[in-house]
Amino acid sequence: MIKEVYINETNCITPLGFDVESNIEAILRGDSGIQLHQDISLMPNPFYASIISDEKIKSAFEKISTETKYSRLEKMMILALEPIIKNSKIELNSKTAFILSTTKGNVTALQDHSEESFNNAHLDVLAKNVAHFFGFKTQPIVVSNACVSGILAVSIAKRMIQSELYDNIFIIAGDEVSEFVLSGFNAFQAMSDLPCKPYSKNRTGVSLGEAVAAVLISAEAGNAKIKVIGDSSINDANHISGPSRTGEGLFRSIQNALKEAQIDSNKLDYISAHGTATPFNDEMEAIAFNRLGLQNVPINSLKGFYGHTLGASGLLETVIAIESTNQNMLFESKGFDEIGVSEPIHVIERNEAATINYFLKTASGFGGCNTAVIFEKIM
Repeated sequence: MIKEVYINETNCITPLGFDVESNIEAILRGDSGIQLHQDISLMPNPFYASIISDEKIKSAFEKISTETKYSRLEKMMILALEPIIKNSKIELNSKTAFILSTTKGNVTALQDHSEESFNNAHLDVLAKNVAHFFGFKTQPIVVSNACVSGILAVSIAKRMIQSELYDNIFIIAGDEVSEFVLSGFNAFQAMSDLPCKPYSKNRTGVSLGEAVAAVLISAEAGNAKIKVIGDSSINDANHISGPSRTGEGLFRSIQNALKEAQIDSNKLDYISAHGTATPFNDEMEAIAFNRLGLQNVPINSLKGFYGHTLGASGLLETVIAIESTNQNMLFESKGFDEIGVSEPIHVIERNEAATINYFLKTASGFGGCNTAVIFEKIM
């Protein structure tokens, strides 16, 4: 019999707060982390992004460690994982794995041309530095697959537990707003000149953000309220930066996840979608959801609160979706005004009470990658 897989602990570090509770309070108030920034070290012109205060990171980290060797991203990751590891009381033995998920990791290290900095930019070094802080006994696992990285890590953890390689897996997902990332999206002419507006007629592109999210995935239910019941990842092989125009990869990912979960699409109560506010992404998602008959399922993108946090986005949005499910509350898709995709979808326009038993998390990224994971509330 295939093992059941549970999410036992969650946490996140974002511009809206350094724990889940403060993030939910901010979302309910309608606060957004996206602000206008003027920082010529990142971009020559003013830009909108969701950035965490350096001072807050520094003061929070000083409360748990006096070490000064960690990078800014490593500090954020350690801060997100520390309370989860402490609360779980799980022994970090050979049956406990650590997955680090990111798109760009310590890419800022490359600004310094020394050999040491070049070494620190490697993702395996980032993973080892975070793992070493906590004393994990197993070799850290790195998941880096563009913007599906965070939710793909959940999918991989689920399979590892079902194959009985591990009993518990701690996942951390994080990315920073850096000159490298900003210049890349700017070169695509994809950055919005205002806070992003996913699925909206008046959207003008993506807003970037930074965050770290952490979860504990286990074979034992413990105090868990959420179960992972289906997953799939399909690459549409369409284009390095443009998704399939028919939503083929996302369509097949969701189809496979539903099949494994053994539920019909009409059982889904909520979709936490990718929703980057770029024309190709939003349109592709709307087409894929319609092909599966999901056009009436309430859907939101959390990018209007956090911006696009790259490799962190899939896990951060899962953490928020879990709270949404536990509280039976659909959170607004911030920034949405008037439908701006060719196929109908049910975008959540304001916070509203709803019974949520099953939800779907989707993500799509550069290189044609798509991931879908289905979660069930434990009654």
